[in-house]
Amino acid sequence: MSETRVHLSKTEPTAYQALEAFSKTVGDICAANGIDDRLKELVMIHCSQLNGCAYCTRVHVDRSAAAGIDADTLTQIPSWRESGVFSERERAALELAEAFTFIADEGISDEVYDRVGSVFTEKEYAALSWACVSINAFNRIVIAGRYPVRPRAPKA
Repeated sequence: MSETRVHLSKTEPTAYQALEAFSKTVGDICAANGIDDRLKELVMIHCSQLNGCAYCTRVHVDRSAAAGIDADTLTQIPSWRESGVFSERERAALELAEAFTFIADEGISDEVYDRVGSVFTEKEYAALSWACVSINAFNRIVIAGRYPVRPRAPKA
């Protein structure tokens, strides 16, 4: 198994920079359309976990503290359906994150679309959808390139 992989971000930085600019635009769209950082980070973390992207999971877990997400909530993300810590909006966003991440399985089913659409406005739905598209793209780049996630140095 090859440990050295082509890093798309280094080999073709122009395309990667365009994806970063797209991600910033998506963040602006989220903010402009009522999707706060807490909700956005929950989606980013969940998509990254579902894709098995440790690198992006770490990035967004780090950002989650600034968004007001505590450790208990973070640990509940994988079991959100059974957990009582998430609001109706958060539950709908997590469900949408799953549908986008596994879109090849059945697309966005009518049931998911209707359930999520009953919670979010059209603009909120679109903003969250673009957030899912963005993080799923980053997950694929990072996983393909096997970006390393090393243990952190112990805090003194």
